[in-house]
Amino acid sequence: MRCLVTGATGYIGGRLAPRLLAEGRAVRCLARTPGRLRDVPWAAQVEIVEGDLRRAETLPAAMRGVDVVYYLVHSLGQAGFEAADREAATNVAAAAREAGVRRIVYLGGPEPTDTAAVSAHLRSRAEVARILLASGVPTAVLRAAVIIGSGSASFEMLRYLTERLPVMVTPRWVRNRIQPIAVRDVLQYLLACLDLPAGVNRAFDIGGPDVLTFTDMMQRYAAVAGLRRRIVVPVRPLTPTLSSYWVGLVTPVPNRIARPLVESLVHEAVAHEHDIARYVPDPPGGLTGFDAAVRLALAKVRDADVETRWSTASGPDAAAEPLPTDPQWSGGSVYTDVQERRVAATVPELWRVIEGVGGENGWYSFPLAWAVRGWLDRLVGGVGLRRGRRDPHRLRVGEALDFWRVEEIVPGELLRLRAEMRLPGRAWLEMRAEPAGDGQSRYVQRAVFLPRGLAGHAYWAAVTPFHTVVFGGMARNIAHHAETPR
Repeated sequence: MRCLVTGATGYIGGRLAPRLLAEGRAVRCLARTPGRLRDVPWAAQVEIVEGDLRRAETLPAAMRGVDVVYYLVHSLGQAGFEAADREAATNVAAAAREAGVRRIVYLGGPEPTDTAAVSAHLRSRAEVARILLASGVPTAVLRAAVIIGSGSASFEMLRYLTERLPVMVTPRWVRNRIQPIAVRDVLQYLLACLDLPAGVNRAFDIGGPDVLTFTDMMQRYAAVAGLRRRIVVPVRPLTPTLSSYWVGLVTPVPNRIARPLVESLVHEAVAHEHDIARYVPDPPGGLTGFDAAVRLALAKVRDADVETRWSTASGPDAAAEPLPTDPQWSGGSVYTDVQERRVAATVPELWRVIEGVGGENGWYSFPLAWAVRGWLDRLVGGVGLRRGRRDPHRLRVGEALDFWRVEEIVPGELLRLRAEMRLPGRAWLEMRAEPAGDGQSRYVQRAVFLPRGLAGHAYWAAVTPFHTVVFGGMARNIAHHAETPR
């Protein structure tokens, strides 16, 4: 079976394609900019074709020999997105019918009960569904509300609002009921649509086991993320338009995306039926609950390599983690300080200095600042610098090093330390030795901080002015020490 995935560079499409491959399906990906798929781990396993759903002439070649078309695109964030989505859906319907496609699968939005003042976002999603259902090609429309997973625009709004605002004044819609669904369950439904009976041509509501208000979701996110309970004060004057500007101010989610999403939240988004279960049984343990979905979305905070988006989307839980194709504003806040130096010494000579940091050897920069940081840490109940190091020359994974813990060592290449001092977040310090040619090397030093709550953001802002002195001096002195003959 050959599947065409439209929107493969997007949030859902980028997670669906590798799962189709894992099930042995032949996958063709349609992209306006094929280069955006060049570096995804599964690029060599799929056929990538250039095309645009709004350019009808590009679609016949893309759909030739295709059994199932996954329609996973929308123009949210563009001016006139309703007209753009209408044109794209009309083109896909005609091209799929002409090519003899057996099924279209579309991931849409919830159907509001109050249709008198439906938001433009939901109105457009419903119109696309109607066009595809009337295409003459059997179509399955999956109607989902808020999708829980890192990279989902709705989830990112929830994440940033909750983490950055311990006290918030909110519009009344935060009390509306919503039935969120984990991205892993959405993907499972999308995969299962391949096996629907040929005559099925209808929409299905899909949702997780929890029906919550937006306030409930913020409070439960805070609990899972280890934050204090949020103080939420709903007020009448905050209209959806004002709310979207407020979201754009507080979060990195662009206003052009936040506004239609916020306008959609004025409608309750609860599944009215669970007919999909006639064809796709719930998993043995049931659909993923909200708290579990949030934990999966936050599980990527497990080592310092956060902004490389290491997930290959190969496992069932990896869908909740970031991917290289996700928007830059997704995945939570990650602060970094990177220092690089070319070193007139060999990689082994540089590595000798890197592996010798800490303890009696010190940190090669501003000793008083490191000492003060250690005293402050002990003052608030932390470990301080008193632990030193076990061996003055060698380190091993898992051992303590002052107020760090050795998390990873690749001899001659990488030392990664995880902070164990008291912090409003999680921090790592990474040091690398790389060959630079001509018998020289390159020293790369990276500090990474993942803030927890508003205090975490304030902490990073407070210490940033000192980074040039402390981390810059550290990189400079490590390079100098490696170049000094022993």
